[in-house]
Amino acid sequence: MKIKGLLVLLAGAALVSAAAILSWPGNYYVHRALWHTYPKIDQYPIFENRVVKAGKPAPMAFAPGVSERKADSVFEDDFARYGTVAYLVLKDGKIFAEQYWEGYGKTSRSNSFSMAKSIVSLLTGCAIRDGFIESVDQPVSDFLPQWQSFEGRPLLIRDLLTMSAGVKWDESATSLFSTTTEAYYGKDLWRLTQSEVLTAEPGKYFNYQSGVTQILAFLLKKATGKNIADYASEKIWTPIGAEEDALWSLDRKDGMEKAYCCFNSNARDFARLGQLVLQDGYWNAPEGRISVVDSAYVAQATSPASYLKTVLRDGREAPCTMYGFQFWLMNYKGHDVKYFRGILGQYIMVIPDLDAVIVRLGHRRAKEYDISQDYPLDMEIWLEAGLRMMGE
Repeated sequence: MKIKGLLVLLAGAALVSAAAILSWPGNYYVHRALWHTYPKIDQYPIFENRVVKAGKPAPMAFAPGVSERKADSVFEDDFARYGTVAYLVLKDGKIFAEQYWEGYGKTSRSNSFSMAKSIVSLLTGCAIRDGFIESVDQPVSDFLPQWQSFEGRPLLIRDLLTMSAGVKWDESATSLFSTTTEAYYGKDLWRLTQSEVLTAEPGKYFNYQSGVTQILAFLLKKATGKNIADYASEKIWTPIGAEEDALWSLDRKDGMEKAYCCFNSNARDFARLGQLVLQDGYWNAPEGRISVVDSAYVAQATSPASYLKTVLRDGREAPCTMYGFQFWLMNYKGHDVKYFRGILGQYIMVIPDLDAVIVRLGHRRAKEYDISQDYPLDMEIWLEAGLRMMGE
């Protein structure tokens, strides 16, 4: 009886504590996080969204045999195990293979999660060419005075792009009280980013932090005088002929884009972004070949920031060879791959030597990583399936 009574008391105390947490005004995001739990690929309806307009839709061409071409059956269990909803391969600029599951189709939207970071990088290249930003080595404080310097070393736009800003930010997406969870479910990204104080010299260590991309987005908004979604429509989404409007989730009504994540689109239009990178920032539009993002910027963005140091998952310190300007980099079986990456297994994989792009969208990714290149091991499934289709 004593044990039973103790359990009742503990349960009551837990309920009181939970009620206190939820009733505190600053914990709006906690209530939403407990209600909606872990982020999901189809949650955009729970947020306010800003439309990224597809101004001049231009359907992509299909390669012969696309309707019959499927991933080898040997991968069937893996595709299911990780909850794959879309798998698409572009080859030579044409849709080479396309498969969907769970009722998803060619127009079904899925959250990009951190693939959005690479989109923000491309927009930074656009802003530089438009003259809104001088270069990647311009001080952040020219636009956002609150982020100055650490012990005399100014914070540069390059430091934001390479995730080497040296700021304080709790990246954990599984912790209820992490800064990233508050950014995702909260309603004031500007207030939240004010907590990002410089705690180390910028430009020294790679440290992946979603808040750094969010600072970069605020800088872009200040520099261009435009909402991120509107600028994305004007500079990228419309020029590449996206077939469907995308939705960029906001922190609140008429608020700020969750720029570090939450760009909602479909596999075909995501593949266009990969094709844009594959073509070094150029696009083959109906009216002819156009430059969308400066090719020199794309080359720099998709090259490793190897002057930085990083701490690998096994604790060893090494040069940062797997990251550029908000783009991930790897080598798989001799193929250099530049890729966009999201937390639940969202990938746009660009394979230049094969003139190919592979898009995979789904609910889960592997928990295990390649240590030296820091990629989730499920990537090998999506790459291998595509390589076999292409006869590699």
